[in-house]
Amino acid sequence: MIRIDETDKKLLNLVQLDFPLDTHPFRILADKTGIPEDEVVKRMQHLLDEGAIRRIGPIINSKETGRVGTLVALKAPEEKIERIAELINSYPEVSHNYLRPGDYNIWFTLSAPSSQRLQEILEELRQEIQCPMMDLPTTQLFKIGVKFKIK
Repeated sequence: MIRIDETDKKLLNLVQLDFPLDTHPFRILADKTGIPEDEVVKRMQHLLDEGAIRRIGPIINSKETGRVGTLVALKAPEEKIERIAELINSYPEVSHNYLRPGDYNIWFTLSAPSSQRLQEILEELRQEIQCPMMDLPTTQLFKIGVKFKIK
């Protein structure tokens, strides 16, 4: 378990939903926390390295940018999971790839600039993987905002 102090907690609470959109975001976080900018950077890197922070980046509404997306479920044999996951992850259009319990054990999200490109990727994967695959296109988008109060 990672040990975090009060300053780390303050940083975590700040960056969840209010990461500064600025050319110097860590300077702004330094001003808000009262610690030097270089210390903010070191603390954020430590929190990232320890897994307290998974990633810092935008959540983009791909539909608003003209992209199309889908959720894909694969039924992969245990001995092929690692190779299949590497293949899936080789596509920059894949944003999430998870191993889940059940018959359909690999689930990933795919976002492409067009329906044609999306179908090309799916067909390439079908040909290469040779496993049952379900294409579950987005019909209605739900976004749930979650903010943890770190004490």
